[in-house]
Amino acid sequence: MNPGKRQSIGINRSERNWMLVSLAVLALFAAAVAVGSLVNGFRLPGVHQRVDPRTVASEGEFANPGLREIAPGEYEAYLVSRQFAFEPLEITVPAGSTITFFVTSVDVQHGMKIQGTNFNVQVIPGHISSLTTTFHEPGRYPYICTEFCGLGHAGMFGHVIVEATG
Repeated sequence: MNPGKRQSIGINRSERNWMLVSLAVLALFAAAVAVGSLVNGFRLPGVHQRVDPRTVASEGEFANPGLREIAPGEYEAYLVSRQFAFEPLEITVPAGSTITFFVTSVDVQHGMKIQGTNFNVQVIPGHISSLTTTFHEPGRYPYICTEFCGLGHAGMFGHVIVEATG
């Protein structure tokens, strides 16, 4: 061994090329996520607050689930999920409305996906999940449960009805 000579770690050229390709793909994925979050408004749902699932439907905002207008064109929707229904089943808003959804479960784990939007949250008993979305186009946007919650799971759905303004 010559102390003045630089040693190679012995990486094969083909292996080195595949490592570089792998790093390039990871960088591309990271860039796609960054662009998607900045340009397309991807948002991560989060736990807004913790609650007692045994009493959440009988006190506070969830005792009377539904839609509340907080400013012109801005709404808050409080939904309770339970086997095998969402309460309320329908929410009606004018086109261009922004809705912040607050969703909780009183029994088992559920999911909530609003078709045609980027809204998809996991609903866990004891947690209030929150996410905001804007409905630009009039139409009927079904929301469904995305976590198997029992035999009646397939019938667990509701609708956001977006009406044309003017």
